[in-house]
This record gives sequence, C-alpha cells and structure tokens, in this order.
Amino acid sequence: MTALAPIAADSPGLPGLIERAASMLAGAKTAAEVLEAREAAGLAYDTARRAARLNRAKAAHDDLVAAAHRAQADALEIEAAAKRRLADEYDAAQARGEVASATSNRGNQWTVPEGNGAATAADLGLSRKSIHDARLIRDAEAADPGLVRRTLDERLDRGEEPTRAAVRRAAEARLQRSLDRLQRVQESVRRLEEDRPPPLTPEQRARQIAVFGTPEDRAIHERLVEIVERIDEQPGPAEAVRRIPPASRHAVRTAPIRRAAAWLTEFSTLYEQEVRNGTDASE
Repeated sequence: MTALAPIAADSPGLPGLIERAASMLAGAKTAAEVLEAREAAGLAYDTARRAARLNRAKAAHDDLVAAAHRAQADALEIEAAAKRRLADEYDAAQARGEVASATSNRGNQWTVPEGNGAATAADLGLSRKSIHDARLIRDAEAADPGLVRRTLDERLDRGEEPTRAAVRRAAEARLQRSLDRLQRVQESVRRLEEDRPPPLTPEQRARQIAVFGTPEDRAIHERLVEIVERIDEQPGPAEAVRRIPPASRHAVRTAPIRRAAAWLTEFSTLYEQEVRNGTDASE
C-alpha cells in the first residue's frame, strides 16, 4: 500500500490501519475472519475519508488531500476483496445447508423453511443489503477483472474522492452491460428459432437425397477431389522418382500405388459411362 505522511492530528495510524486490514484478509481462513477483515478495511476507509475532509476544511495542501484519497482507495480495494470472499463463503455455506436460503420476500422480511436448523443471515450478523452488495462486487469483478481498482484509479486521476458509491455504480453498470448482452443474445436466438424453416417432410428429404446424396455420398466426392488435388501438387513422375531420398526408398511400395491407379482408372471409365448413358454404370 502507499506510504502516507501524517494526514491529520487525529489519524497518525492510517497507513497502519490499511496494512492491518490487508494482512487480516490475506490470513483469513474462515468466513468470520473475512468479515473481520472487511470491518477493518471499512474502518480504514472511514478514517481516511474523515482525514480528507478535515484537510479540505483546513485548506491543506492538495498533496495531503490526494494522499488521503489514495488511502481511501486502498481501503476500498481491500474491502471489495473481502466482500468477494464473503459472498463466496456465504453461497458455499448455503449450498452445504449451513445457512438458510430465503424462500420468499414479504416486504423487508425474508422467511426461511422452519425446522431446518440452518442459521440465517441475521444470525451471522449480516444484513440482506450487505450480502447483495458482496455478490454485486464479486459478480462484477468476475465479469471484468480489475474493475474495482480501475474505478478507484480513474477517480484518483480526476482528483475525485473514491467512494463506496462509485464502486457500487461501476459494478452495477458492468453487470447491466452483461445483462443487456445476454438479452441481445437471447433475442437473436429467439429470432433464429422463429425464422427457422419447418422440418422437411419424408418426401422432401427423399428428393433432397436424390439430388445431393447422403453425407456419406458427399464425403466420397470430397475425398476424390482431395486425391486429385494432392496428385496435382506432385511434380512429374520422373522428377518425383528422382526426388525420393535414398533413406526413404525402402518405404515406397509400388503395389498399393498400382492398386490406387487401377481404381482411379476404373472409376473414371464407369463414371464417364454413367454421365454419357444416364444409367447406373454398375448395371
């Protein structure tokens, strides 16, 4: 974190508060420890915010205000990271059945199934809003890694105060863009489904196969085209013989080559008869 000069007489330990919050989060092993790190980061943020406002009120040098703002940004970054972890811990606990999942929302009261023995958010000291905010930050950061830090740095570059509200707005805007993109994709899929032609009738499918053949039929033609293209890429026979390296001559077997040549010759003859007579050449 950024080392700060004393910002206000009543906040000489601000850098220490930020370092402590970062250390607590790095060493957190449980949801309770993550929650403590979040609270420590929130305390550092509030302290830095008061220091910035006190400096502005005293018409202090711009560097002091900027230093306080950087401290706010650092504290908010730690707090956002703690919120992301808290959201993961909470959702994992719900999946394990250790925390009750809400089943309905009546006004501001959430009800949970009775008798399941699971703790509620209130039991854990969490409000519905704090859980929502934690998930919001986590999902936005997952969709756009580095979003929180970029948002804070952009405000610092403009000389603006980094705030929780700014981070929340950036997260909401990012998720809204993702939602808009998903809705556009769904709309495109819906239109494609509407524009998709009806399935072929048995008679139409039979006519299609009669003209275009089956996939296996078309694969035969494609292999023939590939064989001809490969042969066209070869030099003349005399040059090809000269260019076979001595070390590779033991691997050249002429019997399969002659069989291939005979097959191509017979195919050419039968195909020409088919085209000329309009009947099955094999008959």
